Amino acid sequence: MKLMQTLGSGMVLAAAIEAGSAGRAAAGSYGDDVAFLKKHTQVVELSDREGRARVALTPALQGRVMTSTASGDGGASFGWINRELIASGKFVPHINVFGGEDRFWMGPEGGQYSIFFAKGAPFDLEHWFTPAPIDTDPYRLVSASRTKASFEHTFSLTNYSEAVFRVKVNREVRLLSPAAVWQKLGCKPAAGLQVVAFESDNKITNVGKQPWRKETGLLSIWILGMFNSSPATTVVVPIKTGPASLLGPEVTSDYFGPIPPERLAVRDGVIYFRGDSQYRSKIGVGPKRCKPILGSYDAQNKVLTLVQFTFKEGVTDYVNSLWKIQDDPYGGDVVNSYNDGPAKPGAKPFGAFYELETSSPAAALAPGKSLRHVHRTIHLIGPDKELDAVARATLGVGLKQIATALPPVN
Repeated sequence: MKLMQTLGSGMVLAAAIEAGSAGRAAAGSYGDDVAFLKKHTQVVELSDREGRARVALTPALQGRVMTSTASGDGGASFGWINRELIASGKFVPHINVFGGEDRFWMGPEGGQYSIFFAKGAPFDLEHWFTPAPIDTDPYRLVSASRTKASFEHTFSLTNYSEAVFRVKVNREVRLLSPAAVWQKLGCKPAAGLQVVAFESDNKITNVGKQPWRKETGLLSIWILGMFNSSPATTVVVPIKTGPASLLGPEVTSDYFGPIPPERLAVRDGVIYFRGDSQYRSKIGVGPKRCKPILGSYDAQNKVLTLVQFTFKEGVTDYVNSLWKIQDDPYGGDVVNSYNDGPAKPGAKPFGAFYELETSSPAAALAPGKSLRHVHRTIHLIGPDKELDAVARATLGVGLKQIATALPPVN
């Protein structure tokens, strides 16, 4: 099925959506990516008045941000896009890895309250299926302007314990001005840097007749950003320091087996994780360790990426997505980062990307009540001196420290 065809009645504001050619643009550029997307689906573009900071969204894929740029059509395209899958016009069974810098998902993934496994199914890849509302369903475009677009969708989910959830999602994506970016970061403006920043404001509402209860399972908002990797990309996650007996482990790193020391290190309250898309691995940070920011630095392309998100101190119930029946189903992570790579020797990886992810707390909602989660993505590109000042002010470490934190990969 063509992605264009999945829009159906959701095309309520077709006149407000750019659907033509993006013009001729160099391969690998933002303009080239948008031109490709427009061949297969409707695209909503957000833009500053100069047309330099731009963000491309697709209503057919849950209103996700596919990519962005800080310097117009010819600029670098920051979001990873799975061209092969999109061009095929087909859906695959377990998950459709279309890509995108900000996609709406929900948890938990594993455990007795999983929404990815049916009742009694083994927790293995063969029985793991991403629910259509967060994989292939189109979301209705409610409104669109030059700097923001909003979407909605209503659906049902059934978890592993056979609890049924009736959910309404409202999602708004906003382009931020440079002034708003510096205010959000708490930094002095750096005139020499090119900036693109956007945030998704995501709300889930219990539109069913029964309350969502811990005893039968809760849901969470889970936002995942997939970014183009390079051999010199390092993910940076500042954490709170203190004893494990009070705060839990500094990092959860055994999702796919142990991670070698040249790919993961924790030093002076900062996690460093390699994002080169050459080794399948994942890390997580719990609520007692978490700070409301994480990021990455691509030393090859001189790009500093920062992610901020809604985080409330003292809230500790986060859904647990480990693939097993759990002793602590609300002892999950707030922040995750995934690095792609072959699942086994000789296997084909999903693609050349890494992920920065954030989650809301578990949503114990009475009928008619809602929970919101804001996930903000900021890309800065420019001279090392100015990027270094921003990295120090936000992540607590400089570019040289980030770039040399992990030893070379053998």
